[in-house]
Amino acid sequence: MASFKAFSGPQQISRSSAARPSSRSLLARTPLVCMASRWSAGDSEEKLQPKEIVLRSVNVAVLGALLSIGAAPRPGNLGIIDYGAGVQTLSLCPPTPNCIATSEEGNDRDHYAPPLTYNPQDGRGLKGPVSQETAMAELVAAVEKLEPDGFKHKIIKQTKDYLYVEYESPLMGFVDDVEFWFKPGPNTRVEYRSASRVGESDGNINRKRIKAIRQELELKGWRSTGF
Repeated sequence: MASFKAFSGPQQISRSSAARPSSRSLLARTPLVCMASRWSAGDSEEKLQPKEIVLRSVNVAVLGALLSIGAAPRPGNLGIIDYGAGVQTLSLCPPTPNCIATSEEGNDRDHYAPPLTYNPQDGRGLKGPVSQETAMAELVAAVEKLEPDGFKHKIIKQTKDYLYVEYESPLMGFVDDVEFWFKPGPNTRVEYRSASRVGESDGNINRKRIKAIRQELELKGWRSTGF
């Protein structure tokens, strides 16, 4: 089981109503080139290359803010959350649409994504089931192989039943947190959560990422459950 700090709030599954900051969407609302000119009277646009014009025109404060967007701190709700009464799961998603999670099945269908099974009963589970250790190795191999939308991965934590990966965007360094949990029990079920740290819209990258990993695992015999 993951060693992240356990949930200490009320023993019921609920989502905070507070909206997450929309820093990721700042790019869409912030003009790249400001009207204020920063070059000396002796310079002219005719003498400057386009790149120089942009660099000399960008507001320094705005540029600094943009360059620090991706440096959001790691969230504190990672790992397996114990709600008591035998209820354990990964965290729910925030109200923003830039997250999907298997834990949302009974809460929010917009954020829900079906869990995986590495030994489906009408497939590999019947013909030649594999161990959890083998399945974890297959999952890690899929993560190591794929880079959906150019996001670079970094495995932060791996145990026998839990995998936590950070994905960093090729532009501005936005970070998404992706977790996989091999839920205890005989059904060989793997739950997951893929969430962006900042902003609201994610360009559907969280669903695209999980889809790419799922399709890679299907080549090994995995399958989505319930769909």
